[in-house]
Amino acid sequence: MHVLWQVRGVDARQWPRPLVPDTTEKMLDDVRVVARTAPHERLVRDWALVLMAVGIECAVERHGDGWDLVVDPLDAERAAEALAAYEAETPVRTPAPVPREDYGRTWAGVVMAILLVAAARVAGPLATGSRLFQAGEARAEAILGGEPWRVVTALTLHTDVSHLVSNLASGALVATALCMIVGPGVGAWLLLASGAAGNWITAFVHGTAHRAVGASTAIFGGIGALVGLSIVRRRRRAWVPLAAGLALLGLLGTSEKSDLLAHFFGFATGVAGGLGTAPLPTLRSRPAQLGLALLALAAVGGCWWLAIEHIPRR
Repeated sequence: MHVLWQVRGVDARQWPRPLVPDTTEKMLDDVRVVARTAPHERLVRDWALVLMAVGIECAVERHGDGWDLVVDPLDAERAAEALAAYEAETPVRTPAPVPREDYGRTWAGVVMAILLVAAARVAGPLATGSRLFQAGEARAEAILGGEPWRVVTALTLHTDVSHLVSNLASGALVATALCMIVGPGVGAWLLLASGAAGNWITAFVHGTAHRAVGASTAIFGGIGALVGLSIVRRRRRAWVPLAAGLALLGLLGTSEKSDLLAHFFGFATGVAGGLGTAPLPTLRSRPAQLGLALLALAAVGGCWWLAIEHIPRR
């Protein structure tokens, strides 16, 4: 169906209010030409206003998914010149990219904190010297010697209560912020992958005689993922989130007992993960997100199963 508006004689100050169809007057001659076609109504109205300003009669007509600007054949050449002059004097406006919709509210940070507390209760702190703690800690020589699962199990262990509490507070905040953007399933894998990668690269760099535990490597991986996501979305000021992330790394990740290399490598791999995830559409399916989260939990459980299986029998 075509919708035709008469624009002759309309006061420019009233533009771009919808024009009422004029049924008492023939709008244009039966023979008419399309001067321009626009994808949306606002643009074709701007063109019509330009032609009206120079005294060219025209009409706006809806045609399928587009909008046509039609003129009398005798005015076609003048209309083309007027519109070309208008466009030459008007800077081209690049439409702003449509922001990607975030996943929304999630309890991922709280769940992560509960799981860390449970792991701490089972394995105990460093001082107890439990066999579980020894089997799960990130020992560089063991990781490089055929026990790669330690890069995951070490993320669930903490040296003492203060170490655990500090990671619970920061981890819950970071995990919640990340999972509210990409969803709990995708967020869980970003945290787990960046934390495990950070531990593995650290073990490779140190070679031997290096031990580490704690969720902080995964937490800095989450901060890095947030930075990567922000870099892609901000574009023009990509250095701002990167600088903020590095500032957090320097502020929170360089204390006396902190493993700076692990924090840095976790952060760096997290940035890479965020950059890779940002262009993808948000996974809106809650069952799919839950499935991914359970798979991440199963991966941690599988790594612990391997660790327990390799505990020396007495």
